[in-house]
Amino acid sequence: MAEAETPTIALRAPDTVMKLARLGAFHQTRLSFMRQLLRRMKAEQWRFEERVFDIDTNGVGHAVYVAHTPRHSYSLVAFSHDLPADQRSDRVIATAWDATFTLFDGIPDEADIARLAKNVPRQEGGRVSERELSLSRANRSVRLWDYVVDRLAAGKQPDARKIAEVGYLMRTTAVYGSGKFGAADRDALADRPEFRAPFQVEMLSVYLTRAFVMDLVEHMARVRAPGQALALDPVLRRRFGIGNSTGLGMAPFLITHPALLNNWVASREEALRRVRALPEAPRATVSAFRQTAARARIHAHGWRSEHPGQQAKLEDLRADMLALTEHLDTADMTAPYPWDRLWRWGEATLSLEGQEQLVSLLLEPHGDLVDDLCETMSADEEDNWRIDGAMPLADLRVIIEDVYGWALAIDWSAKPAQARIWYTSEEKLEPRMGERFEEPLAPYEQPLCPGRDAALMHAALAASDAPTVAEFLLKHPEHRHIARRAQIAAQLPYAEIRDNTIDASMMPIDMLRMKLSFFGACHFDPRSDRWVRINMYQNAPFPEDLARNAADDWTLPRLPEVGE
Repeated sequence: MAEAETPTIALRAPDTVMKLARLGAFHQTRLSFMRQLLRRMKAEQWRFEERVFDIDTNGVGHAVYVAHTPRHSYSLVAFSHDLPADQRSDRVIATAWDATFTLFDGIPDEADIARLAKNVPRQEGGRVSERELSLSRANRSVRLWDYVVDRLAAGKQPDARKIAEVGYLMRTTAVYGSGKFGAADRDALADRPEFRAPFQVEMLSVYLTRAFVMDLVEHMARVRAPGQALALDPVLRRRFGIGNSTGLGMAPFLITHPALLNNWVASREEALRRVRALPEAPRATVSAFRQTAARARIHAHGWRSEHPGQQAKLEDLRADMLALTEHLDTADMTAPYPWDRLWRWGEATLSLEGQEQLVSLLLEPHGDLVDDLCETMSADEEDNWRIDGAMPLADLRVIIEDVYGWALAIDWSAKPAQARIWYTSEEKLEPRMGERFEEPLAPYEQPLCPGRDAALMHAALAASDAPTVAEFLLKHPEHRHIARRAQIAAQLPYAEIRDNTIDASMMPIDMLRMKLSFFGACHFDPRSDRWVRINMYQNAPFPEDLARNAADDWTLPRLPEVGE
């Protein structure tokens, strides 16, 4: 290709990327937080030990699993309970669980265990200290737990097909960190390399929880049949992840942390841009990509959901992965800029599901090129929080029209445009969403619709003769929050969801899926438009496997061997 024909590879526009429908089609990538953590564990040769496993014949007791990093040790302290079936609930208002956990900074002594035993099982009802880094709880899978215990106790392995139907033995219903209920603030840990990336405390807690759950189910089988029970076959064992039920509480996080949101998406978009900008594709890389695409097609066919919206997305994804496979059979990957050509084909051909899966696939064989972007994904929100009061008011108006042009085109007097309302529940202090015209919630509304608020401020700007932002806000302090957001979005292009977050047709699960994709979650299974189940660490190596197995080749199912 002549120099004059060299394509200009730009980042995708925020107006393209930051729409809810596209965010709700994001997939995990090699930048996702679980994968970052396991790569670090492998590279730094973390050591793991089961320090305590004191569980009785009823499945009641506690265990301590320790991860030793080069500089620190962290202990998952797990409490196992004998929970009656009628008390098992995934709802946040639950007060009892099959298991409760905390991630402890260091190795707990007997006094620590005694203190934690009084508080961790109570979750919100208890209190933890700055020595604790997270607080979490989990419930057994009703469909799978007893079945696996029964099979192992009978001296048989569980059926792989039944494992595939659920994929986990326990699912967490909350994993709290960053100072909640007295746990350590993130600022206290931010200088530790292992926790510099977002949500590494929570990802480590879930990873160790998975190890405990697998040991617990084997323990319960041995209790039932001491001389006959089997341990899980290692291949089957790895097929279990940790489930998670996530609801509305997670959605506002993306709105209240604009700098962090920007850095997550900007890292992903820069990774895509780098791959597309490669002028050629080595044969080995193309081969690796083809294999990854084939594995993604298997993954799409193994993904199940009963939610009609997700079922439609899965039909699109399966068709897209077939189209990609067929395209790769004829695509000339020796032509200049082959990855950009492939991306442009995908943009023109695939659904949103397929396009965002293609982003993940394009990054996969290019770790050397993109993995350094993991270092850019954290953020200090205070760095951009100060309002620039000296900014000329005309400049703020230009920003509003640029960033929120989509919102200025909405008729905010129409009921469907403002049908929803975000508020905080009195009982659990958790974010909730109600119907504005059906419930008396207006006095409790949270500022979680930047688009509407930007349109209101834009109207006030037009009627103001103030020369600066500071003088305008002195007269109109109700617009301070959106003036701040606009100035942040002017510097950080992916800081704002460019869609109406209170529209009657808005799907909160789009925000949930976007965030969970950055965690590294797979198999999104919405249970309504407001909560979703996922699987974490399915097929990942266990702590004892990391030394002799790859840390980062587990998110997609392997290709069948010859003869299988």
